[in-house]
Amino acid sequence: MTVVSSRQFIVKALIASGFFIALLACMTVLADRVSAHGYVDSPGSRSILCKQGLNTDCGNIIYEPQSLETLKGFPAAGPADGQIASAGGLYPKLDEQSSTRWSKVAMTGGQQTFTWKFTANHATSKFHYYITKTNWDPNAPLTRNQFDLTPFCTVNYGGVQPPMTYSHNCNVPTDRTGYHVILAVWDVSNTVNAFYNAIDVNFPSGPADTQAPTAPTSLSASNVGSTTATLAWSAATDNNAVASYKIYNGTTLLATVPASPTNRALTGLTSSTSYSFRVTAVDAAGNESAASNIVNVTTTAVAVDTAAPSAPPGLHIMNTPTSTSVWLMWSASTDNVGVTGYRIYRGTTLLATVSGSTLDYVVNGLTPSTAYAFSVRAIDAAGNQSAASNVNATTAAAPTQPAWAAGVAYTTGTKVTYNGVVYECRQNHTSIAGWEPANVASLWKVV
Repeated sequence: MTVVSSRQFIVKALIASGFFIALLACMTVLADRVSAHGYVDSPGSRSILCKQGLNTDCGNIIYEPQSLETLKGFPAAGPADGQIASAGGLYPKLDEQSSTRWSKVAMTGGQQTFTWKFTANHATSKFHYYITKTNWDPNAPLTRNQFDLTPFCTVNYGGVQPPMTYSHNCNVPTDRTGYHVILAVWDVSNTVNAFYNAIDVNFPSGPADTQAPTAPTSLSASNVGSTTATLAWSAATDNNAVASYKIYNGTTLLATVPASPTNRALTGLTSSTSYSFRVTAVDAAGNESAASNIVNVTTTAVAVDTAAPSAPPGLHIMNTPTSTSVWLMWSASTDNVGVTGYRIYRGTTLLATVSGSTLDYVVNGLTPSTAYAFSVRAIDAAGNQSAASNVNATTAAAPTQPAWAAGVAYTTGTKVTYNGVVYECRQNHTSIAGWEPANVASLWKVV
């Protein structure tokens, strides 16, 4: 099918109604991207598997799997064909498509649970899900013609905020076999945008598989510390293939890991505590084997931790500083126990302490045309602080243009300021509340 672009779709509709309203945004800009995001955590989306290392050569999405955001309205609007997995091309590696390019999550047709995790749980209108056609080409780019454009599942949410982790059930089509892609879309109700997540899944082929794998054997433990232990086992076998292994402490599931390698370094254990580890094998149909032999382990007492984490690598400035703000980003530090947080400094002044899983920070309230020295240090639970990673930045000059306001007739080329950023008008229009420059990229561009 031929899909009308978002610009053509909206303009035609408005001409038919006799009014002129400009095309709404195709992508929220930096100020919104910093805080607004979410991703499908289970079954693992392409982006979160990149962050977890199960997908490789993914580009910068490993730092922000929650940021796949562009115009909503799929399939009539939204990301262009060939850029569906990257939500418009911002992370082009995600649009590389072949039958072997991405790790796949085992799935069967029927009721499945989809879990979203949010870093900002916006008011939500709905979640909707699409799946590739039975005859799709896994070695061709993802286009609308590759998908059934009637969603197999729609969950309306009524414009309220979901919890930071939200799960719901969907009935996945039962007529798919082999590799398919599910497109999960989260529509935000109070902006023009949505979030797009591709999920690579593998359905069993042929008759239903009811045969469980054999039990893993020769489970052993090594490198037992106060909070860590390494488990290794001999591979199970299956009439099709082992898809993953589950690691238990007694009856409590600790982790689900890929079928290879057959070992796992466990972290986050409790010191001076007894554990009874066992491992089971799971195939693509979800059949779970009997348990391996049990390995009993007692973690050691906590040693006095005097080792500081490594300095945060790769500290850099994201995008061009505005007149009043600078966006810092860095990669994760390492520690002998675990990094618990990062401290952000301006010169010698501590600005903020963020969690150990947070790898960026926007410094606001700065002075225009001013040089600043920033540093980031990692900390661990014992209070050990790393050496500093340093970066310098100079804020932009103070805007001389007037501030954007609603109810003003703007002409092409007019420049305004909004939240310290200078924008240039792309086309004539009269502004209204909700069409702020940061929200309507088709009407304004950053200069």
